[in-house]
Amino acid sequence: MHIAQIFAQKKPVISFEIFPPKRDEALRNIDSTLEILTDLKPDFISVTFGAGGSVTNSKTVEIADKIKRNYGIESVAHLTCLNYSKAEILEMIADLKAHDINNILALRGDHNPNLEPKNDFKHASDLIEFVKAHSDLGISAACYPEGHPEAKDLSSDVVNLKHKVDVGAQHLVSQLFFDNELFFKFLELCHAASISVPIEAGIMPVINKAQIERMVTLCGASLPLKFRRILDKYADNPEALFDAGIAYATSQIIDLLASGVDGIHIYTMNNPKVAMKICESIKNVI
Repeated sequence: MHIAQIFAQKKPVISFEIFPPKRDEALRNIDSTLEILTDLKPDFISVTFGAGGSVTNSKTVEIADKIKRNYGIESVAHLTCLNYSKAEILEMIADLKAHDINNILALRGDHNPNLEPKNDFKHASDLIEFVKAHSDLGISAACYPEGHPEAKDLSSDVVNLKHKVDVGAQHLVSQLFFDNELFFKFLELCHAASISVPIEAGIMPVINKAQIERMVTLCGASLPLKFRRILDKYADNPEALFDAGIAYATSQIIDLLASGVDGIHIYTMNNPKVAMKICESIKNVI
């Protein structure tokens, strides 16, 4: 089933993101994480794709295959394009179909100093258009409530986002954000640009100060003052920061659900306890 079809059947949609562990031992133990996450009955789970290399891709496909085949949950394989040729992308598409994976999240991918870009694809929209022309995969794409870090401004980024949709993106999932008002303003811009596909709000519960500071540096998300206060006060108290981070994320999610968002995409960071705590807190408001 395509992710867009899930949204056509129900709203709000609740989904998770996980990443392939870098160590083989952790990869072999991914089932314990998947058992907990899938028991929470998300509508789908997406699996990230590393900066480059066929090994990374194989891990993504392996986990996405497990999610669907072993646990009966629809999976979405992230697919980047900057460091791949058209022929390589066709091979990846064939591999996904061979494993009955029907959905991708199409991304440009980050620049890797150790890899030379192939230049067949310069933007995610190039990949979306190519995949749509050469497969029947469901295509999701990323969006940035505060604008892509490389965009001139948010308005021009929304124009680029509209192009992604026009060439084939059927569903959008947002980068993490910590201020709901920024997301609501972003939705207004999208609607004004006639972007009508489902837009899912990406939420990352913060349980580690260094981790989130690294993430916001990469993606350009801003940290509201009230959120900074939480980080500053509980940075040296892991248990307190965990509880405060879960509470903040839960508050965000409840506000988003009350406002009628299409869905919530939880960046689990492979920590099933995070997903369990949040799902327990919102089970009566979905």
